[in-house]
Amino acid sequence: MTIEERLWKQFNKALGQFQLIDEDDRILVGLSGGKDSLCLLEFLARRSQIHVPHFTVEALHVRMENIHYETDTTYLQSFCNRLDVPLHVRTTRFETTSEISNLKPQTSNLKAKPACFLCSWQRRKQLFNLAQELGCTKIALGHHQDDIIHTALMNLTFQGHFATMPAKLRMRKMPLTIIRPLCLCQEADIRTYSEQKGYEKQLKQCPYEKSTNRTTAQELFAHMETLNPEARYSIWRALEADDKLVEY
Repeated sequence: MTIEERLWKQFNKALGQFQLIDEDDRILVGLSGGKDSLCLLEFLARRSQIHVPHFTVEALHVRMENIHYETDTTYLQSFCNRLDVPLHVRTTRFETTSEISNLKPQTSNLKAKPACFLCSWQRRKQLFNLAQELGCTKIALGHHQDDIIHTALMNLTFQGHFATMPAKLRMRKMPLTIIRPLCLCQEADIRTYSEQKGYEKQLKQCPYEKSTNRTTAQELFAHMETLNPEARYSIWRALEADDKLVEY
C-alpha cells in the first residue's frame, strides 16, 4: 500500500467512524498553507466528487499582519483552482504582550497571553465569522493524530487534566461543528506525501513555533515511542475509551 493509499484509507475511515460529514454540508477549511491543511483540502475536494454524501468545500487563508511568516497566496489560489475550491483570504492582527503593556490601563482589560494563543484565537475568530457569513455547517481543520496526542500530553503535563482536540466538536454557541478528518493520519506519512506531491513550503516560518509547550510535548512523545513503539496506539485507545474524541 502506498503512502497516498494509506492516508486516503485513514481519511475515509475517520469520516465514517466519527460521522464527520453529513448530506448537504457546506465545509470551510482552514488553509494555513502548511502540508497538513493542503492535504486536508485536497482529500476533501476529492471526496466531494464522490457525491455520497453530497457536500461542498470552501477554504479560508488568514494572514496575520504582525507575525512575520508568509505563505504564497498565489500558490494557494492556484492550488484551490486546480481543486475547484473557492478561496477566501482575510487579513487580521493581534496585540502582542509588549503592545498591550503600552496601552493605558483604562483603555484595556486584556491580560497578557502567549503570542500563539492570541494568534490562534484571531484566526479562529475569522474562521467562525466567515463560516457563518457563508452559511457553512462545518469547519475542517488539518490536525493529524500526532497533534491530537501532543495536545493530550500537554494538557496532562501542564494543565492537570486528560483532554485533547476532538475529531468532532459541536459548538454550543453557534450552529457549527469543528471536524478533523486527518485525525487517524500520522504526521510522518503526511510529510512524505507532501514531498511526493510537491507541495510548496511556507516562505517564512512562525518565529514562535519552537518556543511553546507543544514543542516540549513533541519531544516527550518521541521519547515515549523509543520506550514503547506502541505508545501512540496506547494513548489513542485511552482517548477513545474516555470519550475524548467526540464532543457534543
